[in-house]
Amino acid sequence: MAVVRKQHGVEFKKKVALEAIRQQKTINQITAEFGIHSTQVNNWKKQAMDAISQAFTSETKLKQQDRQPEIDELHRQLGQVIAERDWLKKKSSNEH
Repeated sequence: MAVVRKQHGVEFKKKVALEAIRQQKTINQITAEFGIHSTQVNNWKKQAMDAISQAFTSETKLKQQDRQPEIDELHRQLGQVIAERDWLKKKSSNEH
């Protein structure tokens, strides 16, 4: 008989990770309460802590600044397409 793995949603993972981060309960208490393995609790806790660390770094801001030239180019292309569309509309209305 094959073992079916449970798929846990984001809200469930968040709840478990927060319980582990708070450290008001032991890992064994958390595993008993939520019915998951202690390794999984530790993994989700680590992922949550990494995400929190990234939220407060300047790397996120640097990535946004690195994308500014790409954003500017896309705005330029969009303006060009709008101008071409308007020109085509004007030309097609003059032919009728």
